[in-house]
Amino acid sequence: MLTALLSCLLTFGAPPDTVFVRIPVGDYQVGRKGHHLNPLRKVHVNSYYIGATEVTNRLFAAFITATGYVTDAERRHNAMVFEPGLEEFRWLEDSTACWKYPNGISRGGITDKMDHPVTCISYADIQVYCKWAGVRLPSFEEWEIASRAGASTTYFWGEDTSQLSTYANVWHGHDHLRADSTDGYMYTSPVASFKPNAFGLYDVYGNVFEFCEGHLKDEKAVHARGGSWWCSQHSCSYFNSVEIGRVNAHASFSNQGFRVVKKIN
Repeated sequence: MLTALLSCLLTFGAPPDTVFVRIPVGDYQVGRKGHHLNPLRKVHVNSYYIGATEVTNRLFAAFITATGYVTDAERRHNAMVFEPGLEEFRWLEDSTACWKYPNGISRGGITDKMDHPVTCISYADIQVYCKWAGVRLPSFEEWEIASRAGASTTYFWGEDTSQLSTYANVWHGHDHLRADSTDGYMYTSPVASFKPNAFGLYDVYGNVFEFCEGHLKDEKAVHARGGSWWCSQHSCSYFNSVEIGRVNAHASFSNQGFRVVKKIN
């Protein structure tokens, strides 16, 4: 069965150099029994192509160059960033932070991080990018199916959290009072720095939260999945195929990014 589901890779013209993985049409199991937001269920999806990696600074820079678009963080000066020493779930509002300076100007730019996922962009910004690139965000179900890669477990490899460091850029410290670079990165890592899942997708867990399309229980928030570099087993352990996060559509955080879907013509 899994052999039949193995994905093919395609590169489309826009966005430039994006590699997509083909997910076959079919019925898939998503969710978890008893989960209040994401209950266990079967869904049917048509075949679709999903990005093998998150959208990078290089790809986003091409969009900015082509369109002159100004992001929410650049206009609102309200991006949220992190530095070690903050109490759990505390972030700093930095008026200088934006996609070009994802942790604020004082912490440096992206000149040497063009292969890192773009961050400090909002859901609203992503919608403009997608229209320009001729792509879209995955739905909750599409993201989950691709992340699971045929598995029915919490993680695509099973239930053993000790394997996280093999597949995901996450926070390994007990808290966030001290910097943690256990896996070589304190913030984002270049995309595809860790092992992919069986479908060939990289960084579905960790690195950055990935925005998805869909709404839950009449909420006005938008949603993101997969956890980020900030998430740990002690705080916000959303680096799995079950949990669904929530955020304002115009909020920009240094641990939020996205991957895209290309429809099959």
